[in-house]
Amino acid sequence: MAENKESKKYTKKPNNKTQNKNTQKSQTQKQTALKKNVPQKDVKNNKPQNNKRINKKPIKIIPLGGLGEIGKNITLYEYDGDMFLVDCGMSFPDEDMPGIDIVIPDFTYVLENRDKIKGLVVTHGHEDHIGAIPYLLRNFNVPIYATRLTIGLIEGKLREHKLLESANLNVVKAGSIVKLGKFTVEFIHVNHSIPDAAAFAIKCAGGTVVHTGDFKIDTTPIDDQVIDIARFAELGKEGVLALLADSTNAERPGFTASERLVGGSFSNLFAKAEGKRIIVATFSSNIHRIQQIIDEAARCNRKVAVSGRSMLNVVSVAEELGYLKVPKNVLIEIEAIKNYTPGQVVIVTTGSQGEPLSALHRMAFSDHRQVEIAPGDMIIISATPIPGNEKLVTKVINELMKRGANVVYERMYDVHVSGHACAEELKLIMSIVKPQYFIPLHGEQKHLMKHAELAQLMGIPKENTVIAQNGSVIELSQKAAKCKEVVTAGRVMVDGLGVGDVGSIVLRDRKLLSDGGIIIVGVTIDAVTREIVAGPDIVSRGFIYMKESEELIQEISDLVWDILDRCQYQNIRDWSTIKNKIKDGVSKFLFTKTKRSPMVLPIIMEV
Repeated sequence: MAENKESKKYTKKPNNKTQNKNTQKSQTQKQTALKKNVPQKDVKNNKPQNNKRINKKPIKIIPLGGLGEIGKNITLYEYDGDMFLVDCGMSFPDEDMPGIDIVIPDFTYVLENRDKIKGLVVTHGHEDHIGAIPYLLRNFNVPIYATRLTIGLIEGKLREHKLLESANLNVVKAGSIVKLGKFTVEFIHVNHSIPDAAAFAIKCAGGTVVHTGDFKIDTTPIDDQVIDIARFAELGKEGVLALLADSTNAERPGFTASERLVGGSFSNLFAKAEGKRIIVATFSSNIHRIQQIIDEAARCNRKVAVSGRSMLNVVSVAEELGYLKVPKNVLIEIEAIKNYTPGQVVIVTTGSQGEPLSALHRMAFSDHRQVEIAPGDMIIISATPIPGNEKLVTKVINELMKRGANVVYERMYDVHVSGHACAEELKLIMSIVKPQYFIPLHGEQKHLMKHAELAQLMGIPKENTVIAQNGSVIELSQKAAKCKEVVTAGRVMVDGLGVGDVGSIVLRDRKLLSDGGIIIVGVTIDAVTREIVAGPDIVSRGFIYMKESEELIQEISDLVWDILDRCQYQNIRDWSTIKNKIKDGVSKFLFTKTKRSPMVLPIIMEV
């Protein structure tokens, strides 16, 4: 009976007048609370409810590299005094940087805030995302979190720089969460041209930010590990404050082809090269590509040799960690290729970008110790030239063809597919993540602008799309996205063992030397009488051939005599002033005579 009474109690219809009165009262209280911008009260229990939009501090996102450029990717996140970094990459020098080996981010702002930074999380193992880590760890031993293969590649770099023993490296599986101060960072599996790539779901009290890193959507990947689209969709349902996404292929329509397409092309090309030696040049980090080459070579009963330092390192790490599966007795040392006929060998090498010191470049110019290009060799360049490298690649292709090789490159056959999402994939990610704000990452200005246009097509308002620059401090809140502040961000050039000791003035001198050469004017002067004891001696490098320009050399010498006589007559004794007068006088004379502007370097010695 008690149960029945209780049942009736909950099913009894309330009085309509009372219900309407209570409903109106409840709605009035809710509206009043919203107008006052204070926490609402539960009408029934008279308890305050948490309003998540109240009293939240903004999330600060500071790209320190990777915007307006290809490579050098690094981003700093900050919330309520806690910070962490995403990626720490390098880029290659362009033609305006003669002699420079690599370019890394300026770590000034990072080092100024080292006490606030809780860690570095890395999306994947490409050089433009891990290449600058050793240079950061020299000054700041920050804990590093990444997937297994990425950590393996980082270990190799740190071992080379003798920093491995002191490094704090942490392996994180996709789906796991790392706590960094007031942040949590969830690793989400994505497809890319290297295994174990990850995107991040970054959460704090200020909201959720999704950082894709480099990615594409490959439904038939070589390792059968498809991108975790379901997790992106779940995050979209939970609510995402901002999406930061890879812009590299934003200009390309459609979808990026699957890596398996290249495998089919390799099968056809290997069949055509029966009885001939095959040399495949690709990115050393493209482990899926290398796996397909090894699989096809094994199917054709060929041995595989690896050439190039970075290729050897990556293959070794990938095989050791199980990301590269090599059948028994297929891999041989490069020195052993002489023991096999051309039709029994496949060589996998670096040099797909035409780099002057790469293995393929040395093969093309007969500078490789073990490999000499022979007529009939099939050379497959399985990569697309990075912008700016087209001339280098063309030069290598031409040289290989001169030696009788059959060269296959990306525009001729499907021997390369990108690891970056094209326009339709980028739109798909936006549609399922449903961010309030959108920030394009990783690309030149044209890529960022095009990606922003795609976001607007997907319904993200223009005012909610932030196209930032390196150093911009982006403040995100539920109300607005602002860029009011700029911090130190730039590029630091690495030349040999020197880090940052080459700046704009040194580069200017190098370019001047490469354009016009140098004239050195040496003079020895008596310290008491101020008379010329020896010289002027004129030395030219890269300007004129001195043995055929004796008349010009004599004219320069006579001019220097006149300048020094005038200085003595005017009682000018300051070495700096005398040097400047020689430099200006000789420069003007040479331009008048030759219409060229070499660097003029006066050297005055006093005895």
